[in-house]
Amino acid sequence: MTVEAPARDVKSTTRAPRRRARATLAIILLGAAVPLVLVAGIGVGQVVLSPADVVDALARGATGHPAGTDAARLADTVVWQLRAPRALLGFCVGAILALSGAALQAVVRNDLADPYLLGITSGASLGAAAAIALGVGAVAGALSTSGAAFVGALLALAIVLALVGPRRRLGSGRLVLAGLAVGYALSAVTNLVVVLSDNRDAIRAITFWMLGSLGQASWGDLPVVALALVGSLGVLVVWGRRLDAIGLGDDVARSLGSDPDRLRRDVAIVTAVAIAAAVAVSGSIGFVGLVVPHLARGLVGATHRLLVPTSALLGGILLVAADTLARTVLAPREIPLGILTALLGTPLLLLLIARRTRDA
Repeated sequence: MTVEAPARDVKSTTRAPRRRARATLAIILLGAAVPLVLVAGIGVGQVVLSPADVVDALARGATGHPAGTDAARLADTVVWQLRAPRALLGFCVGAILALSGAALQAVVRNDLADPYLLGITSGASLGAAAAIALGVGAVAGALSTSGAAFVGALLALAIVLALVGPRRRLGSGRLVLAGLAVGYALSAVTNLVVVLSDNRDAIRAITFWMLGSLGQASWGDLPVVALALVGSLGVLVVWGRRLDAIGLGDDVARSLGSDPDRLRRDVAIVTAVAIAAAVAVSGSIGFVGLVVPHLARGLVGATHRLLVPTSALLGGILLVAADTLARTVLAPREIPLGILTALLGTPLLLLLIARRTRDA
């Protein structure tokens, strides 16, 4: 016994640095892959641009240097007016959905939790549907639709928090049930808006928005979503140790000096605001927040200071790749992004379930 214990201690102390080194390497590789994926996504489309053409167009736009040829002017138009804002917005949306999924799975201790658990998407869909059905979007443009979706998402959060109540004890079960109830109720109202609408174009626009798309991406949408990404990422990384503790149980979290009820509420608010900003410009995009955190755990483990940024990088990369496929596979027609992420995410989720079952 006296000989085996030190051997186990030495083995555990040597494994920990290896895990940290592997996690650090994974984050570095994902970070290096981000610009490559963005350049590739910007270059692919009906007008195909080489990586060198994309980089040259980005450099000309950043420095203000005019294009010298018709081909260069075409590249500048395609890159700066169409694809660059869409790719950057797609990365931010995917990152927000993935890091929010990782945080929510920790605070409710449920591997099937996703960013739409709190009814945020249903509220955003109702806001967007109301704006489109009333003709507000046709008058004021896509920005009004996004604004209405954002307000609807925050309204859903306010209702969930009101249902949970101001009591000190905020169990994960109460939060989940309140989110599901609000989500179902607002979805029913959204469907009612669609049924009562007599405008076929409005119905088609509402349906396409609810299925998710980045087709209306613009530079004006990017600052708000990017700020939501940076803010939520920074806060959740700082709260990493508290997320680790609450993932082990409320009693463990309290023994380590953390208030799980307050943390659960704070995480719900932070992630809901970030998700509202993302969903307001992209519509409902499923499976990213559910599947990506599981993939990230396979790369860096369950430590949230590493898991949250890894999920953000991986979610952003995957959504940019999915959006590239959505607008090119059936070109000139575009596949709704929510449909494509569901088709791609379902096999990954089944693979994860099979692996869990095999390990068990």
